[in-house]
Amino acid sequence: MQSNQANDQWFQSAAARDIHLDQLKRVERFNGRAAMLGIVIGIITEGLTGAGIAHQIGLGALVDGYAACRTQFLPFCF
Repeated sequence: MQSNQANDQWFQSAAARDIHLDQLKRVERFNGRAAMLGIVIGIITEGLTGAGIAHQIGLGALVDGYAACRTQFLPFCF
């Protein structure tokens, strides 16, 4: 009886692990597709408006600050 319960427990944990891995694969596939779609939309918008992806999401000041730092227009670099 003890062996049968241990066997059942092993099968249940193996099945739960397989279900979890299947769900993880589906979620990661969805995230990858959403990221690819976001990049494509960002590139198309950049082509239409001339504003880069960083400027589109509100991080343009950081990019501009880095460019100014690289060209030594700022007295300090971060």
